Parts: sequence; structure tokens; C-alpha cells
Amino acid sequence: METTKRKFYFMRFCIMFPLVILGIFGVSAIVMLLWNWIMPAISPLSSITYWQAMGLLVLSRILFGGCKFRQHHREAHRHFANHAPFKAKFMEMNDDERQQFKNQWKQRCCKHPTL
Repeated sequence: METTKRKFYFMRFCIMFPLVILGIFGVSAIVMLLWNWIMPAISPLSSITYWQAMGLLVLSRILFGGCKFRQHHREAHRHFANHAPFKAKFMEMNDDERQQFKNQWKQRCCKHPTL
């Protein structure tokens, strides 16, 4: 069983790694073409090379996307998986308990508790 899992992950890596590399190179080419088509026409900026376009992508990833690649995605799934017990508990409440619970959370979370 364990070797089957390893083979699966190895094959997935062998397929995904080249696709990711091709995707990076493809997106860099698109950035270069769009930059060279639009920016010199609307501003005094000059054309850029392919490698400058790739550097621009890396810089934008660092500035706007951070360096977290898959960590956030995994944490999000763990977060949503923990809602099942809460949902079951909420469904077992009667109407009065639900309303009281909602009012307590409104007071805790809302900036205007009178709403």
C-alpha cells in the first residue's frame, strides 16, 4: 500500500513539476508581450526583455502575494473541517437558545451592538 502511494506521488510530481515550470515561462512571456505592447504606448517606459518580465513576476509575488505557497490552502481546509462539531451543536439548539447565542455573538462582534 505504501509503495503505491509513493508511486502515485512520484508520478504526480513528474507530471506537475514540468507543467509548473512551463506555466511560469508561459506567464512570463505573456507579461513581456503585454508590457511591450501597452506600456511604451501610454508612458515613456521602455520595452522589457523576457528575463525582466520574469523578474517582474517574482517581484510582484514577493510584494503582493507573500512567500506562502501552499500553507494557506492547507490551513483553510483544516479550519473548515473543524466546523462540523459546531454545526451539529448549533442544530441541536432550540429556537430560544439559537436566538440567545446569536445575540451574544452580535454583542461580541458588532461595532454597533444596538443594531
